[in-house]
Amino acid sequence: MSRPRLALWAPASTLVLVACANPAGIAPSHQPTAAAALAQTCIAATPWPAEQWWQGFGDSGLSALVEQALARQPSLQQALLRVQAAQAAVDATGAAAKPQVQFSADLTDQHFTAKGMVPPPLAGHMSWNNDLQVGASWELDLFGRQRAALDSAIGLQRAAEADAQAARVLLVSQVATHWFGLARQLELQQLAQQSLQQREQVLNLVRQRIDAGLDSAVERHQAEGLVAQSRVELESLAQAVARERHALAELSGQAPQALATLTARLAPLKSRPLPAALGVDLLGRRADLVAQRWRVEAALRDVDVARTQFYPNINLVAFFGLSSLGLDNLLNAGARNFGAGPALRLPLFEGGRLRAQLAARSAEADAAVEGWNATLLRALREVADEVASLQALDRQQQAQAQANGAAESAFALALQRYQAGLGNFLSVLAADGTVLAQRRAGSDLKARHLTAEVALARALGGGYHATTQTSAVLPSLAAARP
Repeated sequence: MSRPRLALWAPASTLVLVACANPAGIAPSHQPTAAAALAQTCIAATPWPAEQWWQGFGDSGLSALVEQALARQPSLQQALLRVQAAQAAVDATGAAAKPQVQFSADLTDQHFTAKGMVPPPLAGHMSWNNDLQVGASWELDLFGRQRAALDSAIGLQRAAEADAQAARVLLVSQVATHWFGLARQLELQQLAQQSLQQREQVLNLVRQRIDAGLDSAVERHQAEGLVAQSRVELESLAQAVARERHALAELSGQAPQALATLTARLAPLKSRPLPAALGVDLLGRRADLVAQRWRVEAALRDVDVARTQFYPNINLVAFFGLSSLGLDNLLNAGARNFGAGPALRLPLFEGGRLRAQLAARSAEADAAVEGWNATLLRALREVADEVASLQALDRQQQAQAQANGAAESAFALALQRYQAGLGNFLSVLAADGTVLAQRRAGSDLKARHLTAEVALARALGGGYHATTQTSAVLPSLAAARP
C-alpha cells in the first residue's frame, strides 16, 4: 500500500474506533460451586470404581452381555455419532480461520439493452459477457474472535464426548440392574417351586392324618389353598422373568425373544464392600459433570465471540482474473483484472443489536454455570443416597440372616410336632409363611445390595477417566471472565 493511502487509512481507522458500539457493563456474573465446599467426605484419592467395574461382580454372563450392549445399543450409537458431528463442527470452525481461495467462472451470452449505458455496437445486440477470477481472502484474528469460536466448538465437542461416556455408564448400569433383577426373579421362582413341593408334602401329610382320623377337611382345604397360592406365585414370577429378559434383549440390541433361555444367578455374584473413604476427586470422573464443565467453557467463549463483534473485522483481500465483452477478447492482455488490499467492517450504530446479543450470551454463560452447580448438587446427593442405602442394606442383611435361621428352625420344629401329633396345623401354616417370607427377603436384600452397588458406581462416574484434562477448567473460570 502506498504512503498516501496509509496516511488516509490510519486517521479513518481511529475515527471509526472512537465511534464504534460499546460493550461496557455486560458480562457473566454467576460463580461455580466447588465440590469440596459441599462434600463432607474424604478428599484423598480413592481408586474405585475401576473402568470396567462390572467385571468385579464375577459373572462372565453379565460381562458378555454388557460388551454386546456397548457394541449394539442404538442409543449409545446415537451419542457416539453426536461426537462425530461435534468434531466436524470443530473442523469447520477451524477452517474459517485459514486463508480462503475461490475460483469463479461466469460466461453469459447476453442481450444488451439499446437504452442503457452500454454503447454501440453492443447496444441492442447479443454478445458474450465473460468473467474468470481467482480470489483470496484472509480474516485477521486481531481481537480473538476466531480463536474464541474455535474454543467454543472444542468445548462442545468435548462435552459431547463426555455425554457419550455418560450414556455408556447409564447403559452398563441398566444392563447390570436388569441382570440382577433377572437373577432375583429366577431365584424367587426357584424358592416358589421349593415352597410348592414343600406344601404338596404337607398336603399329603394332612391327607394321611385325615385317613387316620386325626384331622378334618378344614386342614385339607387350608393345605390345598397353600398349594394353589404357590402355583399362582409361580405364574406371576414367570411373567416377571420374561419381562426382565425382554429388557435385557432391548438393551443389548436384540429382538425380545432372543434371550428367552437366558439365566442368571444371585448366589455366585460377588458383592463388593463399601470403600472406607469416598473422595471428592471421584466426582470428577462423572461424565455429566465433565460435560457441564465444558459447556461452561464453551458458553464463556461464546461471550468472547459476541464481544468481538463490537471490534473491527479486518480482511486481506486479493483477486486476479480476466473480464471481457466477447469471447475473442477474453484472453487478451487488456482483459486482465486484479487488485489487493485490506477490507474493514465495523458497526457504528446498530440499534442495540450487538449489546442484546452479548447480554444473551452472558445470560447463557450464567445459566451454564448454574447448570454445573445443579449437576454437582445432584451428584453429591446421589452418592450420599447410595452410600446410605448400602450401609442400611448391610445392617439389614445381617439381621435377616439371623431371622432366616430362626424361621427355618421354627418351621422344622412345627412340622415335626405336627407329624408327632403334638401340634396343630395352624402352627405349621404360620411357620410356613414366615420361612417363605424370610427366604424371599434374603434374595431381595442381596439383589437390592447389588443394585445399590451399581447405582453408586454410576454416581461416582463408573470408572470414567477423561481423555482430555479438564480438572483445571472450573478453577480458571473466574480468571477467564472478561
